[in-house]
Amino acid sequence: MSLRVLLSTSTNPWFNLAVEDTIFRNMPADQRVLFLWRNADTVVVGRAQNPWKECNTAQMEADGITLARRQSGGGAVFHDLGNTNFTFMAGKPVYDKSVSTAIVLNALKSLGIDAKASGRNDLIVEDDQGERKFSGSAYRETMDRGFHHGTLLLNADLSRLANYLNPDPKKLQAKGIASVRSRVINLNELNPGINHEQVCAAIIQAFFARFGEQVEPELISPESLPDLPGFTEKFAAQSSWEWNFGHTPHFTHSLEERFSWGGVEIHLDVEKAHISRCQIFTDSLDPAPLESLSEILVGVPYTPSAFSTAVSEIAVAYPQHANHLSELQSWLIASLA
Repeated sequence: MSLRVLLSTSTNPWFNLAVEDTIFRNMPADQRVLFLWRNADTVVVGRAQNPWKECNTAQMEADGITLARRQSGGGAVFHDLGNTNFTFMAGKPVYDKSVSTAIVLNALKSLGIDAKASGRNDLIVEDDQGERKFSGSAYRETMDRGFHHGTLLLNADLSRLANYLNPDPKKLQAKGIASVRSRVINLNELNPGINHEQVCAAIIQAFFARFGEQVEPELISPESLPDLPGFTEKFAAQSSWEWNFGHTPHFTHSLEERFSWGGVEIHLDVEKAHISRCQIFTDSLDPAPLESLSEILVGVPYTPSAFSTAVSEIAVAYPQHANHLSELQSWLIASLA
C-alpha cells in the first residue's frame, strides 16, 4: 500500500478543510494518506452542530474569528496557530482509527510526552490535577474508505477558547450534537520547546515507521496545489454561508422583551438557517407593525442584518411607530448576534 504525506502551509480553515475533503474523495482506495495542517483563529463545528448554540457568534464576529463547519461529526473546537491538526486517511478494510491514534501517541513519546487515549476520541495526559485533555478527534467513513482527524493543543491561547466556545445564553431548542467541555492542557506545559514543525516531523516519522516506507512530503498552499479534481468548487462550497451556517439542523428560538410601549414575545422556527415560521405576540396598543413583521420574516436568513432590514421595511410602512421599531431593531440585532 502506497503512502502519501501532505503538509499545508495555509492557515485558512476553509482551504484546509476543502483540501482534506477533496483528497479524501479522490484518493486511491489502496493508499494511506497523512495530512498535517493548522488554522488561524477559527471555531470549527461538527457537521451536525448549531453554531449559534455552540459559539459566542457575536464575540467571534467582533474579533474576526472564522467559523468553519467540517464534514465529520463531533463537537466544536477553537483553533489558533498554537494547534496542530492531523488527518489520517485509508481505504477499507485496512482503515483503522486505532492505528492512527497509536502513530500520534508514538510521535509524542519521541518528544518526551507520555499520553494515552481516553474514551472514543480524546488523548490525555495525567498530572496532579488528574486527567487533562490535549486532543480531540472526529471521524468520517464511507463505503470504501475512512478518515480520522484531530487537533493537538501545543500552545493555544486557552483563554480565547473560553471566549468563543461559551455562547451567550439563548432560548434555543436545538437538534444536533452538543459539545462536551473538558479540562484541557497545552503540551508546552510538559515540553516547553514543542512547536508545530517539531510535532509534524515526529508524526511523519512515526507514520513512516509504522508502515516501513518513506515518501517525500508534499507542500500545499493556495499557490501550490497538487492535482485535486473538483477542488475549486469544493473550496467555494466550504467557504460559503450556506455550508457553514445554512446546514444547521432545525431549531427554534424564543425571544422575549418588555419595552415602554409594550411587551414582545417572538417564536421562530429555523430550518437551514432560514426562518420557516414566525409568531409574534404583543400587548402593544397597535399590534399591526409586529403582525406585518411576522409575515415578512418568513423565509429570511437567521442573521442580524436580515432582521434589521425587515424591521426597516416595516418602519417605512408605519412611520408613526419609527421610534418603537428602532428599539425593537436594536434588541433583535443584539439577541441574534
